Amino acid sequence: MTTDRSRPTSRDVARAAGVSQAAVSLVLRDKWRGRVSPGKAEAVRAAARELGYRPNPAARSLRLGRTRTALLVVPALTNEFFARLHAGTARVAAEHGFGVVLYPSPEGIGPARDPFDSASAALDGVIASSMASEAPAALRADGDLPLVMLDSEPERTQAAATVNLDIADGMRQVVAHLLDLGHRRLAHIAAAVDSWTFEVRARTLAEAVRAAGCAPPLTRPSALTVADGTRAALEALAADPRPTALVCDDDLLAAGACKAARRLGLRVPEDVSVTGFDDLSLATALEPELTTVRLPAEEAGAAGMRALLAVLGVEGAGDRGGVGTGGDVSGGPAEVTTLPVALAVRGSTAPPPRTPARPGGR
Repeated sequence: MTTDRSRPTSRDVARAAGVSQAAVSLVLRDKWRGRVSPGKAEAVRAAARELGYRPNPAARSLRLGRTRTALLVVPALTNEFFARLHAGTARVAAEHGFGVVLYPSPEGIGPARDPFDSASAALDGVIASSMASEAPAALRADGDLPLVMLDSEPERTQAAATVNLDIADGMRQVVAHLLDLGHRRLAHIAAAVDSWTFEVRARTLAEAVRAAGCAPPLTRPSALTVADGTRAALEALAADPRPTALVCDDDLLAAGACKAARRLGLRVPEDVSVTGFDDLSLATALEPELTTVRLPAEEAGAAGMRALLAVLGVEGAGDRGGVGTGGDVSGGPAEVTTLPVALAVRGSTAPPPRTPARPGGR
C-alpha cells in the first residue's frame, strides 16, 4: 500500500484548526450546523484552504456510503470480552444498514497488517479495541479513513473518537470492597500485556492502596491464561507474610488464583479472597462464584459503532446516547466517551482470617 505522504490529511486540518477529526468531517461535508460552532467551522475551512487540503476521492466515496462496511480490529478471538464487543458493534451497524468485518490482529495489540489489498478501498472506517494507538496505522492509508479506538489511551490516540470503560473506577471499587472487609495485605496478579487498560489497573491499584495507608501490593506478572495465573498466584501465596487477597487483572487469572489456593490447601474465601475483572461467563462457573468487575463490552461496541457513524455523518447515528450527539464536537483532538462499570460481589471474597492458615493444612 503506497501513500503520498506530502498530501495533507483531514488529521492535519484538525490539528491546524484545533478541532477533532469528527468536526472536520462535519464541516467539509456541510453537516456541521448544531454540532460545531460557527467559529470552529470557519477555522476548519481556513485551515483546509491554507494547507491545500483536498479530500481523498476514494475515502470521500466511502463517506457517501458506497461500501457501508466497518472493520473491527481486536487482539484475539479467544476472549469472550471481544465476542461481546463484536455483538454490540454488529447490532448498531445493522440498524443503520452497515456490515462489520471482524479482524483479529496477527500481532495482538501491536501493528495490525492490512487484511485487504487496501483497507481504504474496501471500508468506511476502522474500530480498534484494546490496542496500541498506532496499531491500526497500516489500515488507514493516508489518514482519511476514520478511526475509532476502544479501551485505549485517549491522549496518545490519533482517532476521531475514543470509547473507554471506566477501568480506574472499577479497580477503585475492588480495593474499597476489600478494605471494607478488613484486608490490608493485597497481591496483584497482573496481566503481562503492554496496553493502556492493564497499565490503568496497576496504577490505580497502587494509588488506592497507598491512599489507604497500606503496604504496596505484591505484584506477580502473568500471561492471560489460567495456567500462568496459577503459577503467579502460587508465587504470591508463598510470600511471608502471605497476602489475604489476590487482585487479578481478569477472570482467567482469577480462576488460576483459585486453583493455586486449592493446591496449597487454602480455602476461598475463608483463607484468601480472590477478585477478577471482566465478568466473563467463567465468573459464575467457578465455585465459589467470583467477585469481579463487570465490563459492559456489548455497550462499548455499540458506542464505538455509533461514534464511527457520527463521524461519517449517518443520520440518526446517535439517537440512543451515542457518541457525538448534540452540542459542540469541536472542542478537542478526539471525542472521548467513558462508560461506567460495576463491581459484582459474589462468594470469592470475605473478611480475612484472624489466624492465617498454613499452606498444606489447617
